[in-house]
Amino acid sequence: MRVVFIGTVEFSKQALLKLAELQVNVVGVVTKAKSDFNADFANLEEVCQEKDIPYKLVNNINHPNNVAWIKAQNPDILFCFGWSSLLKSDILSLAPMGVVGYHPALLPNNKGRHPIIWALVLGLEKTGSTFFFMDEGADTGDILNQKELKIAPDDDAGTLYTKLTLLALEQIEEFIPQLQAENYPKVPQVGEGNAWRKRGRKDGEIDWRMSSESIRNLVRALTRPYVGAHFMYKEGECKVWRCAMEDGIVDKNIEPGKVIGASEAGNLLVKTGDAAIWLTDFDLKEEIEVGEYLI
Repeated sequence: MRVVFIGTVEFSKQALLKLAELQVNVVGVVTKAKSDFNADFANLEEVCQEKDIPYKLVNNINHPNNVAWIKAQNPDILFCFGWSSLLKSDILSLAPMGVVGYHPALLPNNKGRHPIIWALVLGLEKTGSTFFFMDEGADTGDILNQKELKIAPDDDAGTLYTKLTLLALEQIEEFIPQLQAENYPKVPQVGEGNAWRKRGRKDGEIDWRMSSESIRNLVRALTRPYVGAHFMYKEGECKVWRCAMEDGIVDKNIEPGKVIGASEAGNLLVKTGDAAIWLTDFDLKEEIEVGEYLI
């Protein structure tokens, strides 16, 4: 089975290494030299050079020259794991076995953009890892392999990314022999499900009128390897990477956004819409005094 691999993020790198470990015949890799919008971007050139795999760096994967290069590798199947733009019909129809894509959610629910971030922002208790045969829709094709994953209360973007990666690598090990034997499932997605929209900068801004739990979910969703939640202070932007709920009783007469406490370690206690929350890891260069407002 001849495979052309498409990817450009850290998960792509781990998946490519797993395929090499399984001695899958990867005959070509399509990737990028850099990315301006993938916070988890990973350069696959070193892996390709180490494993002696032909590769091509692209910007627009659907350009005729790139389509021709993929076709010249004579693939039986394409794997597209970690690519942020849609593949057009010229690529989708190129290989006899089609194109296997990946989406870290329980399709048909939660199609679309930023599935790890939105799952945490919304406080979901579970998500999933889905490999599917790509069509011209977004995350709509028949399912090859799907597993459910519980989201722990203390999971953040980093830990959930790692858990999903490890689960996906197990799935790859499971379905590769099926594909090689040409005896594999193709399960149609049942129901329309929903699709998450692209996240904007405003989606990452903390509104102190939110509940403490909503703020905690936002912070853990956007922490490393992503861009971080933020609030504005003196017309500057402060990134928040970690926070913790305040267990004590908070005066309900205090307005949201007021700093009502500080610790010796430099942590700040801020009034929220329903209680208060500790900022325990943040990038503020100026010292904020108790009594000031973060608005």
